[in-house]
Amino acid sequence: MTWRAAVLLLGGALTLPAWPAPFLGVAVMTGAVLLLTAVDWALAAPLHRVVTAREGDRTVRLGGTATVALRLANTSGRTLRAQVRDAWVPSAGARPDVPPERLLRVVAGGEALLPSRLTPTRRGDRPAVALALRSFGPLGLAFRQRAGRPATPPWTLRVLPRFDSRRHLPEKLSRLRVIDGTQVARGRGQGTEFDNLREYVVGDDVRSIDWRASARRSDVLVRTWRPERDRRLVCVLDTGRTSAVRVGDEPRLDTAIDAALLLTVLAARAGDRVDLIAADTAIRATVTGHHRPALLGRLVTAVAPLQPALVETDFALIVGEVLRRERRRSLVVLFTALEAAPLAEGLLPVLPRLAARHRVVIAAAQDPVLTALTGAAPARREDPYAAAAALRALAERDRVRAALARYGVSVVDAPADRLAPAVADTYLRLKALGQL
Repeated sequence: MTWRAAVLLLGGALTLPAWPAPFLGVAVMTGAVLLLTAVDWALAAPLHRVVTAREGDRTVRLGGTATVALRLANTSGRTLRAQVRDAWVPSAGARPDVPPERLLRVVAGGEALLPSRLTPTRRGDRPAVALALRSFGPLGLAFRQRAGRPATPPWTLRVLPRFDSRRHLPEKLSRLRVIDGTQVARGRGQGTEFDNLREYVVGDDVRSIDWRASARRSDVLVRTWRPERDRRLVCVLDTGRTSAVRVGDEPRLDTAIDAALLLTVLAARAGDRVDLIAADTAIRATVTGHHRPALLGRLVTAVAPLQPALVETDFALIVGEVLRRERRRSLVVLFTALEAAPLAEGLLPVLPRLAARHRVVIAAAQDPVLTALTGAAPARREDPYAAAAALRALAERDRVRAALARYGVSVVDAPADRLAPAVADTYLRLKALGQL
């Protein structure tokens, strides 16, 4: 029943003084309102004859806006007077064009399209959680209702990472072309794989002269080099407990994903093969770089639903998976936190196996809280203790960094907004030196 039935009954109650028997009047008026309500309910369009469907966007980048429309088809012989509540998870940021309190009229055999604009605030899969329909009678005294949880038809919007580090890509590609020798900037690009021989020109490095070939040709010839190609790069995302720490406005995992995307695009442009593994106590996602033109799209789709798990990362599992997948020597970039306890207890015992076969780089985003505690003068009585704890954490991190260096591991420790370009710079440096 709706509020109109109560108003109708209240209006009838005003006539009770005119009735010879008030109790009889109450019974008659109540029966009349109930009868009208029952008739109104029977005349409402049946909801089992309302067919629902969805159409619209399946994916959207974080910060963008997607449109998903709900289509209602009234297959009954009565006019549908309905209220529709299409509920999504709060982080989907849904804003329906038709408010839920508005009464929608769909003639018999007609259709109605109800679009909703979604501006998600979190990465991952954002599903529609419930769909409720109310069909009112022509008098508005009663309604039929159908509520479904989960929403039927189901729909999930996948929110892809922002990839803010894309703005660094032109500069990194320019440096890659310098290394490749196709662009001159302060000298010729150098590589580590022999390309061909050519005549000496002024400005060439005399150390590149091939004396035997010059003697045979009676001319001065120099060797030209090109960067290593078709190398292997493995990006490993730690999705364990430490990846849930918020660095600025987002979890550390999101910063690692952004850096991995920039590194993947750069390595693919350089002609290298890129694989990705995301793991904590289990393998959460894997992507292989066999089809390079579609690699970025597959990678973005795979990492979009990843969420931090509040468990300690099993580094033995990660090392075993990398060694099983990669037989050839590869560059392994592990995106994790540079925290003493997880690395000392989990990674260092199994690191020798990995470092013996692959080149290892550990990339970590700095915790701005530690920087703030150690960089500012204490203002309250409690601050010296917090600063002392922060200094101790930084000292332990330095000891872990020294232990990693003994195994030949390179460490990239940078603020969150500089992690992606710093990792890309490390990759370019190793490529220029032929150490991949």
